[in-house]
Amino acid sequence: MDLESASREKQGLFSCGWSRMKALPKNITTKIFEFYSKVKKLAQDDPRRVVHSLKVGLALNLVSLLYYYEPLYNGFGVSAIWAVMTVVVVFEFSVGATLGKGLNRGLATLSGGALAVGAYHLANLSGRIGEPILLGFFVFLQAAVSTFARFYPKIKARYDYGLLIFILTFAFISVSGFRDDEIFEMAHKRLSTVLIGGSTCVMISILLFPVWAGEDLHNLIASNLEKLGCFLEGFGDEYFKMPGDGESKDDKSFLRSYKSVLNSKSNEDTLANFARWEPGHGRFQFRHPWKQYLKIAALTRQCAYRIESLHGHLNADIQAKPEIRSKIQGTCTKMSSESGKALKELASAIKRMVKPISADIHIENSKSAAKNLNSLLKSGPWDDEMDLLEVVPVATVASLLIEVVSCMEEIAESVHELASMANFEGNKPTVSPEKPETGQVGVVKSSNIEDNCSSVIITIGEPIRENGNSSVTMNNGRPTTTEV
Repeated sequence: MDLESASREKQGLFSCGWSRMKALPKNITTKIFEFYSKVKKLAQDDPRRVVHSLKVGLALNLVSLLYYYEPLYNGFGVSAIWAVMTVVVVFEFSVGATLGKGLNRGLATLSGGALAVGAYHLANLSGRIGEPILLGFFVFLQAAVSTFARFYPKIKARYDYGLLIFILTFAFISVSGFRDDEIFEMAHKRLSTVLIGGSTCVMISILLFPVWAGEDLHNLIASNLEKLGCFLEGFGDEYFKMPGDGESKDDKSFLRSYKSVLNSKSNEDTLANFARWEPGHGRFQFRHPWKQYLKIAALTRQCAYRIESLHGHLNADIQAKPEIRSKIQGTCTKMSSESGKALKELASAIKRMVKPISADIHIENSKSAAKNLNSLLKSGPWDDEMDLLEVVPVATVASLLIEVVSCMEEIAESVHELASMANFEGNKPTVSPEKPETGQVGVVKSSNIEDNCSSVIITIGEPIRENGNSSVTMNNGRPTTTEV
């Protein structure tokens, strides 16, 4: 029996291994197609990634000429490898990141090399015995001071890489100079190759399809505001819909898109840091107020946290009865809708870099609705017989919406400050008068006037009477009635 079971086990293992061998080509093909689809999606999500990869390859080929071209190699020798290493570590996705790293590396190499040469000559005066001791002390001192400076938040944000290169360059040149008398030539070659590699990265990054970190930050802030606006516009209909109303919208992605705003702080800080290194370009002039973008971003996240709480009430286990929600449905729906429209208008104004005048009317409407809701809640719209536990969720939603309106107002003030600091253009006038024909009543239309006052009537001639919603005027001696 033992021999038979062992034989069956061997046959089972053989058949299992054979089936795996047969399925191996198919599995490899499937893996290749999965990898290809992921790579394709990565490129389609942001085609700039493909362009950046080509730019890095071009920069590496250009600095490699220091090795390939004999006269250049004779001038730099093996030190030409520093140019290649500089391209690899300096070339970043955006212009600001590349320029920041390039300047950090260049200045750190220059200052570190100069101090290392000075430390070498100072240590050389102390004789053969005291030279290594003094060099060791200088290396220890600059490494300790530079490393401690890297813990300072503002220095770490902008100059951390420069301090790291400073430590490396100082130690490399000063220690190597102890065994090599040609320390000046060593420092000169290292500085020259680093400058060649860094300038190559900066020039290619700026001249060939540049990616500006400031523009990305600008669009990110506008996009975040738009996501919050989309949620608020649809929240009222989603929360106050009745069981028999069915689905209000097929696509519910607008109810989840705000979540990316909650985790955007790190990306915003990084983009703002890179944007400060960038020169003036396009609509973004030198010393553009990037810090104001971070202020708007912080207020946007505060609003997003309240929206996160509102989203939790959409699918809460305990839902208020329809008759309870109906008490404040109209006011809350208007407040949410107007707040959403205001945020979307603010986002549009930031994108187009115009003053957000068109958002003011929605802000006033939402503030008016918030005041009405406050008055309604103080008056106690619910009966005494209603269970308090059923009223609390609705009151919480109303309170959160009032807080959202307050946050939205602060965001609007910050956007107005940004428009003033960055000299945004004024909105084009939306009032377009229609030239009246001879003897006719002139009508001026405005897109910023509410529905209950959709037109302004300018009468020509002396009105003789008004009746209801009509205005009677005398035109060339003939009475004309115009509906308002």
